[in-house]
Amino acid sequence: MLVIKEFIKKVLAVVFSGMTMAEIFDLFLPTRQSAFVQRRRALLILSRVRLVAATFAVLTPLWIPVDLFIFETALAMYLAALRVLACIAFAVLALSFRGSDSVVLARWGMVWLLVIPTVFFLISHPLLGQFAITDPAQQVIAAGYAFLPFVMVAGLSVFPITAVEGALLGLPLVLAYFLTGVLGYQLLPFASHLGAQWLLLLLASVSTLAGMSQLHFMSQLVDQSSHDGLTRAYNRRVGEEMLAQQFISAVRAQSPMALAFIDLDDFKSINDKYGHEEGDNALRGASAFLRKVLRRGDILIRWGGEEFLVVMPHTDPSGAMMAVSRMRQTGLGIRPESKPLTASIGVAERLIDGCETWSDLVEKADQRMYAAKKNGKDRAIGCGDILLVAAEV
Repeated sequence: MLVIKEFIKKVLAVVFSGMTMAEIFDLFLPTRQSAFVQRRRALLILSRVRLVAATFAVLTPLWIPVDLFIFETALAMYLAALRVLACIAFAVLALSFRGSDSVVLARWGMVWLLVIPTVFFLISHPLLGQFAITDPAQQVIAAGYAFLPFVMVAGLSVFPITAVEGALLGLPLVLAYFLTGVLGYQLLPFASHLGAQWLLLLLASVSTLAGMSQLHFMSQLVDQSSHDGLTRAYNRRVGEEMLAQQFISAVRAQSPMALAFIDLDDFKSINDKYGHEEGDNALRGASAFLRKVLRRGDILIRWGGEEFLVVMPHTDPSGAMMAVSRMRQTGLGIRPESKPLTASIGVAERLIDGCETWSDLVEKADQRMYAAKKNGKDRAIGCGDILLVAAEV
């Protein structure tokens, strides 16, 4: 037990090393991650669910000859039938959820992956208890059935999960093992069964911590690969994916979705007069000021050079112009010559502008941004040519 406790301490040190409280809190609740991380996590979970299910679909029936050789025929045949049913269930699971990135389906995939062996355990354990198992070889094989929950709980460590998910997924296996002892179906002496129960709880805790560590590592990798290194806005590759996903969701829900296309005014002159380092500082500052005024659900994308997109789900044209007005009131920072950094902004909304694709929405906002640029810069043009200029802010 001391060895296990020391191991848990080491796992805790690895999982939470160098993390902020916000990052630690993100590992406990499944809704704390961004939508982009959630989709990437769902893809990874479902791919591993299918892999594990396919592996068990192959391995489960291979043990039937061993049971037939070790146990008496009646018991071996019962176990063989149970193994065939489990094999079919695993095979169906291995062929399911292809190409999906749904978080809900990912959770159901993990649930079904654990339900199959849990049911197998709850049936096979009492079945073994009904037969006299006195031969040492039979006792060894029967012990393998008894430790099935340990194998499945340990398997949680291959999934990037939160603490809450680990607790909810491991609980049925822990309860199933406890139930066999209470009902007198344990294959080990009851005192040993209780000791194994405690070991199962510790193993579930370690597996959950390992899953949390995977989730943190995956989140860090996704964050690094999805954000622009200079501005910390989403890069264009990931931005297009998120924009497409938001557009599809808006179409399905028949909800508004607005987009602001932001182009910093006279940015080239900063690079030409003061160098690219000052230009980089201006971009960093503009991105930081934009993030301050955006809502939690809004998405900031660096579209290219000095261009940014702000995606505003569930936002109508008036709400979008209010958001743009806040951006301009807050400002985008100061140029190297101590003048305010300004931008030309075009706003579009998918319903009012009749956009059938997300690229249509970007094109409409882009056109209005160029119109704002040609009409004097430092202004925003929205749906219906609604104009915001500096004097009106």
